[in-house]
Amino acid sequence: MLSMSRRAGLMLLPGLLAACATAPEPLPPADPTGRADPEMRALLESLQALNPRPVETLRPEEARLQPTLADAVAQRQRALGRPALPRPLPLVRDIEIPGLGGPLPARLYSPVPPLRAGDAPRPLLPLIVYYHGGGFVIGSLDAYDASARALAAEAQAMVLSVHYRQAPEARFPAAHQDAYAAYVWALQNAAQFGADLTRVAVVGESAGGNLAINVAMAAREGRTPLPVAMGLIYPLAGTDMSTPSYQQNAMARPLNAAMMQWFLRHATVLPGELQDPRLNVYGRADLRGLPKAILITAEIDPLRSDGLLLAGRLQQSGVQVVGQDFPGVTHEFFGVDPLVLPKAGAAQRFMAGELRSAFALPAPALIPPSRP
Repeated sequence: MLSMSRRAGLMLLPGLLAACATAPEPLPPADPTGRADPEMRALLESLQALNPRPVETLRPEEARLQPTLADAVAQRQRALGRPALPRPLPLVRDIEIPGLGGPLPARLYSPVPPLRAGDAPRPLLPLIVYYHGGGFVIGSLDAYDASARALAAEAQAMVLSVHYRQAPEARFPAAHQDAYAAYVWALQNAAQFGADLTRVAVVGESAGGNLAINVAMAAREGRTPLPVAMGLIYPLAGTDMSTPSYQQNAMARPLNAAMMQWFLRHATVLPGELQDPRLNVYGRADLRGLPKAILITAEIDPLRSDGLLLAGRLQQSGVQVVGQDFPGVTHEFFGVDPLVLPKAGAAQRFMAGELRSAFALPAPALIPPSRP
C-alpha cells in the first residue's frame, strides 16, 4: 500500500487515480478489516464487544445512541491499564453560536490558558473551525472531542468545534448552511477569544470534511475571507458508490457501504440532490481558487476513493494538495489516542504540521464580514 507525503503525494496521485480507473475490480472480501494492523484490529474488537447494532437497520434517533469508536477507545485504554481520560488542554469550554435554524452547540479548545487580569498581552493564536462527522445524521461534539483536542495541541491553535442541524429533522442543505454560518461567526468574533482572523483554517472528518470544503467554496462565492487551508480527513466527496474503495470495503467497520446509503437516504429529499455539487464534489463542483488542501485517507474505508478522486480534481483545478494515505487503518481512526493506535498520532502530526505551515505564511489584513 502506498503512502503519500507532500512532494511524493503529488507525484503518486496520478498513478493512484489511473489505477482506480483501470484496474480490474477484485471481489470484495467478506471482512476487509482483516487487513487491519493489530492495534486497529484490537480497537475494532473492543467496539464489537460493546454490541453495536447495525446503524442501517435503525431509526436515526436510535442510531445516535449506538456505541462509537470513541467509546471503544476508552474501553481499549482501560484494557491496556491506562486511564480513559481525554487529552488535557488548558481551556475547553462549551458555548452556543447563532445558526440559521437557531443556536448551535459549539466547543472552544485552546492550547494556552485564558488571560487573567493583569496578564501581559500575548500574540493571537491561529484558529481551526472544525466539523465533526456522522453522515449528516449522527455524530456529536463528544464523539469527536478527541480529534479537536489533538488539533489544538499539535497545531498550537484554538479550535472551534461546531455542531450543525442533522437529518432527517433538517435535511440537505441545512448542515451546509450551518457550517458556513459558523465560519462567518468565527471570523466576526475571532478577536474576542484570542484568535487571529487572518489565520483561520477549516478542518472536517468524513461528512465534516464535506462541510469544510463547502465552507471554502461558499466563502469564495460570497467574497468572504477564505480559510488559509482545508483539512479534509477521509472526506465524503462524492455520491458514487461503485468506486474501488466502496467495492473493496463494502463490509468494513466502523463504516460500510450500507451505512453510507442509509446516511444519504436520510440526508436528502430528492434523488437528484445526490448530484448537487455540494455532495458530488469531485464530480460536479468548481474547485478553482480554493486554498491549500490537506488530505488524509485510510486504506480500509469506503471513502478512500473519494479522497483520492478529490485530490486529483483539486490538482487539476490548480489547488495545492498535500496528502497521506494510511494503510492498515479504518475510517474514524484519526482521533484515536496515539498510545492505542500509533498511526493516529502520525496522522494528527501530519495534519498539524501542514496547518502550521499554512498559518506561518504571510496573510493580508482582512475585514471580518458583516453577515453570512
